[in-house]
Amino acid sequence: MDSAGSQLALAPLGAGDLIDRAVRLYRRHFLTLIRIAAPPVLVSAAGSAITTIAFRAMSATSSSSRLFLYGLMLLAGGLVIAAGSLCSLIVMGGATRNLVAHLLWDEPVSFRATYAAVKSRFWGLLGASVIVAIWLGFCSWLAITGFYLVFLLLLVLAVAIGRVMPEWIIAIVSIVGTLGGIVAGLILFFLLAGRMAYVPQAMLVEGRSVGSAIARSFSLASGNVRRLMAMTLFTSFATYSALALLIIPLGWYGWANGVNVSPFGTEWPAWYSIGYEVILQCSHILLAPIWMLGLSLLYVDERVRHEGYDIELMAARQLPPMPELPGVISPFAPALVTRRTKQFVAPPAPMPPPSVLGLSR
Repeated sequence: MDSAGSQLALAPLGAGDLIDRAVRLYRRHFLTLIRIAAPPVLVSAAGSAITTIAFRAMSATSSSSRLFLYGLMLLAGGLVIAAGSLCSLIVMGGATRNLVAHLLWDEPVSFRATYAAVKSRFWGLLGASVIVAIWLGFCSWLAITGFYLVFLLLLVLAVAIGRVMPEWIIAIVSIVGTLGGIVAGLILFFLLAGRMAYVPQAMLVEGRSVGSAIARSFSLASGNVRRLMAMTLFTSFATYSALALLIIPLGWYGWANGVNVSPFGTEWPAWYSIGYEVILQCSHILLAPIWMLGLSLLYVDERVRHEGYDIELMAARQLPPMPELPGVISPFAPALVTRRTKQFVAPPAPMPPPSVLGLSR
């Protein structure tokens, strides 16, 4: 294995190291990772196009039957977008297994290996992804609620001090309080959402069931708030930077044809709206592998921090596998399972030694 790949699991990673390693792996396996990440994003892109067409048609039609039809199209587009997002979570588990196999035995990062791993546990991964999506929605609701509570407290405070303080002080307090509410909401969201960050990884790397993988993710995800926030901010910034670069040709063409290309424009023609959505999804295809690699490396890093997973990886690379004894299953999970783990079965108790006269006791 090359030195860069060997060093990936040998030390705990900070937020900057995590992003650096993800970008390095991304550059090394660019085309393969694009192929891996593209199918779920293309599904979401199709849903976005359907939603855009239906929404614009609903505002332009006067027929009640067509309005109902466009409403069904809007619902179908939303379901397709949700299916694409769920598929992205599913593929993330297969990518993590492929990455760990790459770290262990220098297996190539490949489209076939990733989707073969996904196929082996597809229905379990689908159920786990639905649970993760529901949990993320709940965390978002809690974070928004927390932000609005801070905002309401700030509003009451501004009304209370408005009579005795200058307006510029009230403005500063309002800005600082709003930013504080946003930061508090983000911390609350990532504190809760990060608990479910490793469910697909635990299923495909450790061979766990859905319930066991959720419990495993909760036990591993401690102290990862800052790194998750850093990964999210970096990926979001990179995604919209790529979007800005890709949207320039479309914006020039639209401007030349009299389109108001402002991001806040509400009267875009259909072709411009669909082109914008397609380019947005293309930027997601370009940047989704970084998020996928980042979470995979974060999972490996959590096991390094909590369980000495780096020692386990080195032992698995250099030592033969432990022999399997009949009727005995080890309670210690290997670095990468090759089949579904079973419940631990204790070895049979030894027979008592015979007495001196050869009689059984």
